[in-house]
Amino acid sequence: MARNDDNKMSREEAGRMGGEATSKNHDKDFYQEIGEKGGEATSKNHDKEFYQEIGQKGGEARGNNGNSGNGGNSGGDGKMSREEAGRKGGEARARQRDRD
Repeated sequence: MARNDDNKMSREEAGRMGGEATSKNHDKDFYQEIGEKGGEATSKNHDKEFYQEIGQKGGEARGNNGNSGNGGNSGGDGKMSREEAGRKGGEARARQRDRD
């Protein structure tokens, strides 16, 4: 158990224990509902550029995750790199938000 210098529970430990207790008390539908609510709140508070930026960052992070250095594309196979997929996903979400 992670304790601080005063032998009290750390925030990390408290959060882990709280998460475990919550997961025992709730099912998949609960997490889907709160995820949807969070997504709606985020979309109300952020603009198109926000979604493009996080889509690009996500694609870059996946592309740099120990792959061959070309964004996750094995090369020459016609498949989109993970970086490109993330960027396109962010752009698509931004367009969808603009329509809403």
